[in-house]
Amino acid sequence: MNTIAQQLQLVHDRIAGAAARCGRPAADVGLLAVSKTKPAADVAAAYAAGQRQFGENYVQEAVDKIKALRTTCPDIRWHLIGPLQSNKSRLVAEHFDWVHTVDRLKIAQRLSDQRPVHMRPLNICLQVNVSGEASKSGLAPAEVAALAEQVDVLPGLCLRGLMTIPEATDDPEILRSQLLELKQLFDRMAEKYPRLDTLSMGMSNDLELAVACGSTLVRVGTAIFGSRNP
Repeated sequence: MNTIAQQLQLVHDRIAGAAARCGRPAADVGLLAVSKTKPAADVAAAYAAGQRQFGENYVQEAVDKIKALRTTCPDIRWHLIGPLQSNKSRLVAEHFDWVHTVDRLKIAQRLSDQRPVHMRPLNICLQVNVSGEASKSGLAPAEVAALAEQVDVLPGLCLRGLMTIPEATDDPEILRSQLLELKQLFDRMAEKYPRLDTLSMGMSNDLELAVACGSTLVRVGTAIFGSRNP
C-alpha cells in the first residue's frame, strides 16, 4: 500500500497531467486534501509531505483536529466543505480559514458577525447547485449575483469564488456541461469582483475533467487517504 505522501504525489501528477493537456500551468490548480473522518495523524502525515490546505465536512470533528494540530502544523489552512448549520457558525468563524458552502445570507451574516476581530476575514465561496437537484444544497445560478452583492459588503468575510458538487453521473458530457456552466458564471462574476480567484470543483473521480473545465481548486479525499472511515 502506498503511503499518504506517495498518494499525494500521484494526485499532484494527475493534476499536472490534466493541466498540461489543456494548456494550463499546473500551478494554476490547487489541491485541497479532504480529511473528513480521518485521524489527525493522517493530516499530520500529509502536512509532513508538504500539503497545507485541508477540507473538512463535519464542524466538531474538524475543530478537534484543528486544536490537536495547532502547534505542530501551524500553517494549515482549514476549509469547511460540508453543510453549515446556524448553531455551528461560531465554531466555524473562530477556527476555519475558508467556507465553501455559503448559500444563504443568514449564514453569511452570522459568520461575519462572529469572526474574531484579530483574525483575517473568513474566505468565502458561494455554493452553486448547477445540477438543479432538489436533494442538493446551493444557490441556483440565477441567484448567485444577488447573494454575492450582499456577502461582498460584510466586514468579516472575503468573497473569493464559487463551489459546486455536480450530478453523480458516469456521463462525462453531463458533467462537462455542468462544470462549464459554473466556469462561465465564475468568469462573469470575476469581471465585477476582481479578487475572485477560486473555482472549487472536481474530486477524486473527476478532477481531470474539472481541470479541463477551469477548476482552480480540486477537493480530493479518497485518492489521498483511502476510503472514508465509517
